[in-house]
Amino acid sequence: MQLFWLNNFSKSWLERARQGRLPHAVLLLGPAGLGKRSAAAWMSGQKLGLEPHGALPVYPLETPEHADLQWLSPPEDKQAIGIEQIRELVSNLSLTSYEGGGKVAIIDPANAMTVNAANSLLKTLEEPPGDALLILVADRVGRLPATIFSRCQRLDFAPPATAEALAWLDQLHPGASWGDALQVAGGAPLAAIAALDELATTAAMAKDLNELGRGGGSAIEVAARWAKLDPSFVLNWMARLVRQMAVAAVTEAGQGLAIDHSVLRRMDRRNLFCYLDIINRLRGQAGGSYNVQLTLEGLLIDWADGLEHCGPSAATDGMELMI
Repeated sequence: MQLFWLNNFSKSWLERARQGRLPHAVLLLGPAGLGKRSAAAWMSGQKLGLEPHGALPVYPLETPEHADLQWLSPPEDKQAIGIEQIRELVSNLSLTSYEGGGKVAIIDPANAMTVNAANSLLKTLEEPPGDALLILVADRVGRLPATIFSRCQRLDFAPPATAEALAWLDQLHPGASWGDALQVAGGAPLAAIAALDELATTAAMAKDLNELGRGGGSAIEVAARWAKLDPSFVLNWMARLVRQMAVAAVTEAGQGLAIDHSVLRRMDRRNLFCYLDIINRLRGQAGGSYNVQLTLEGLLIDWADGLEHCGPSAATDGMELMI
């Protein structure tokens, strides 16, 4: 299926290609689930002559197979892209194109590069060898150094209108609970596909937060249950929820919010952004770099206290224990 919301992006890219004004290094940014990786695959296909002119990026992701394309991600047994991987990529880019159409390197996710790996890429980003195109993909700016930003042209991806996203999703699976899934996914259609299978889990998590927020339940017991889930899933869901709460607190429009209004009123609204900042800091950490259960205990104890004392707590202590 074509990702229609990337139509303006694809038209702009093709027009720049026609005019000979394509950048040598681009950074694709935006929330997960908007099709950035499909866009990267499409861009590489256009560059290497593999895509019909004017076609759109598609779902599911189709990774092109080509001798002049490298798609670099963390090894299966690791969470980071290391310096040796970048050095090998840079070395390969300096070789002559196998088929004469230039070379493409995709780094996904770019914020998974170690500091040394990112530093070793800087010169190549500034002066790519030959007719090379470097595409960096990131769902969050996270630990991405400013030096990387300054050497890439930034392309931001945003969610489509809700009605358009729902229409696309309904073509994929008519009659599914796409409205709820899309809300959980923060408006990102591809993330909603995964969220559809997770609705029962997120409903149970919302129930836990509502109970804690009303002064009931045990933050320790909830943390023990949540620690069995994927930490990235938990933190991403919490970040979206708290962001929605912050908007609802300002606009007084809480329609569709998974948290009861009574709980929202009990929260110290000034500290919602502090709480979100703590969650985002954790999201920026590599998996396995902090004690998940201790971190969740800290977050949930703060929540149960109505965010009254939001700040450095067991949440960040748990992060520091293993860094």
